[in-house]
Order: sequence, then C-alpha cells, then structure tokens
Amino acid sequence: MINRITITGVRYDVDEATKKYVIKKISRLDRYLPRHARKTASAEVVLKEVNRAHGNKYEAEVLIHVPGKIMTAKDSTVNILAALDIVEAKLAAQLHKYKSTATDHGRHHAVLARLRRTYRPEAAEIS
Repeated sequence: MINRITITGVRYDVDEATKKYVIKKISRLDRYLPRHARKTASAEVVLKEVNRAHGNKYEAEVLIHVPGKIMTAKDSTVNILAALDIVEAKLAAQLHKYKSTATDHGRHHAVLARLRRTYRPEAAEIS
C-alpha cells in the first residue's frame, strides 16, 4: 500500500468522502509496483476546480514518486471522481510498464538454460 499520500485542493475544498476515495484508489496502485519500490513510493494528489467557458470542470493530477522515476497523470472532467478513475487507469498502465522494465525476468531463465546445456546426466554416469 502506498502509505504517503498528500492530497491538496486548489480552489476546491476536499471533503472526507473525496479523501477516502482518493486514498482507496491511489493506495491500490501498489500492486503494479515492483517489490523494491513499494516501501519508498509516495503520491501527491492535486485536485483543482477550473472555471471554463462551458461551466465548471474539475482537474485531477497525481504524481507517484518511485525509485529513479516520477509517474504523472492528469485529467479533467465535469466530475472529480470520474477524473480520479481516469487518472488511476493511466497510472496503472505506466506503473505496469515500469514494473516490467525494472524487474529482470529473463535473467533467471538464461541461467537455468545454461545449466541444462552444461549438465548431461549420461556423461556423469559414464565417468
């Protein structure tokens, strides 16, 4: 679980229900993190109310700090909770890609293949 989550509102009062929703959504993103990054991961959530010509819109921006990288996602919609859902999906894709590049799965298979090629049981029985 991402323990350090900072929630700020710009021209928007963040109520308890929204805070709980943000914590629920963002803390679930740790399943996409590699194990070494789970302890140090932190998130910053900025919720903004943007007055546009076509009415009020809400903007959600989330920054996740992981070792060696900062993941960022931003979206604006009419509903703040919908913006958070979209941002969560964007970050999940980014973190999945980060996890696949940060962990080296092929190394173990190469070592095992090399061991299988060098070890021949029939050669060991003859000696």
